[in-house]
Amino acid sequence: MTDHDTVDHTGPCGCSSGSECAGGVCGPAPAAPSLPGRPAGQGRGIFDKELLDRCISCGFCLPACPTYALTGQEPSSPRGRITLMRALEAGDLAPDDPTLAEESSFCLGCRACETVCPAGVEYGQLLEQWRDHQWSGRNRPWIARTLMMLVSRPGLLRLQGLVRRHARGPGEKAGPRPAAPAPSSGEPPQQPVSLMLGCVERGLYPRVSRAVQRLCPEADVPAAQGCCGALHAHNGDSATGGKLARRLGEQLPGTILTTAGGCAAHLAHHLGRDRVRELSQYLDEKGHRPAGQVMVDGRRARAALQDSCHLRNGLGVTRPPRELIAAVADYVELPSAGKCCGAAGTYSMLRPADSKKVLDPKLSEVEAADVDYVVAVNPGCLRQLEQGLRRARSRAKAIHLAEFLALAAQPEPGRPGPAPRADGPKEP
Repeated sequence: MTDHDTVDHTGPCGCSSGSECAGGVCGPAPAAPSLPGRPAGQGRGIFDKELLDRCISCGFCLPACPTYALTGQEPSSPRGRITLMRALEAGDLAPDDPTLAEESSFCLGCRACETVCPAGVEYGQLLEQWRDHQWSGRNRPWIARTLMMLVSRPGLLRLQGLVRRHARGPGEKAGPRPAAPAPSSGEPPQQPVSLMLGCVERGLYPRVSRAVQRLCPEADVPAAQGCCGALHAHNGDSATGGKLARRLGEQLPGTILTTAGGCAAHLAHHLGRDRVRELSQYLDEKGHRPAGQVMVDGRRARAALQDSCHLRNGLGVTRPPRELIAAVADYVELPSAGKCCGAAGTYSMLRPADSKKVLDPKLSEVEAADVDYVVAVNPGCLRQLEQGLRRARSRAKAIHLAEFLALAAQPEPGRPGPAPRADGPKEP
């Protein structure tokens, strides 16, 4: 798989057909190249026909798509990719067509198109079905195959503990988890809460889970828990992805609390939204009010948020993380806070050059905003931001929301910051 070249285009859509451009709505999508197809009404059975038929080719998705913004080419848009899916399903494109292979890989899977689609196209589900077909067996990128093997085997996951000693925050020591407060007499028993440790968190960011345990001492941490399957579903093995999600649902009783937006959306799809809460959702519903404030050089810190694509576009969660940050720091909304950072699961490893093209404009916004912290609500985004900010030699630090809120309880001693602002951020 190769990285796409960025091209310049004059109109918002890059269209050259003479159609009137209206900010991404340029009429019907171009027809796909054709081969001798199957009889009408017959398909290969790759896609859910009802999902595929929802697309009306209006083009409202084009301006929302990060890869279309990079190339200006129709096949690199959600509408163009659905045209390719339809051609594949009908037999009008051969399964080994290079455009199919390229575009199924080039898509970030951020699902931003779903938020603007008037027809309610569930593009994320179509993309999973496409990759199930396109990336079956040995066609799956070896990096994805290796990672999927690691995270689906708890024994191998335990080897990640070798990383943990290097993943603690400055001055942080491992210690016992705070005991959950006992309910007062007469209170009805609450539904249990189980903290999902997460594959990436266990390997790279165990300090995030420790911060959650300080914020939510009522959450239990069952020892026997595996991968949620999101990585599999996003990399061409949705059957295993669903199986792992259901197994985790059996391993974790009650409400499943997660620090990863992508895992939250995947689990909510398979187990139901009532079973799953991402950290900011959970704290918001509890009415949690963070203690203290995050200080930098004697002043209140300036902090921005990078949304998790699947948390924002899949579950519609935008307000809670912003309000939590604003409670302990001066919140700054980046223009592209709601747009993909280029991490996209394994994307940054499979297509590093394209991932960098998606991230770089965001890094420029961070510098212009002069923030101290960029807060992430997904470990993949956190890793992407850490690497990008380091490469850009930025003074801003990437940090997970859990760590940021825990940091607020440890302000700089003897150096009070300015009073908290009364106005919180507006929901975008």
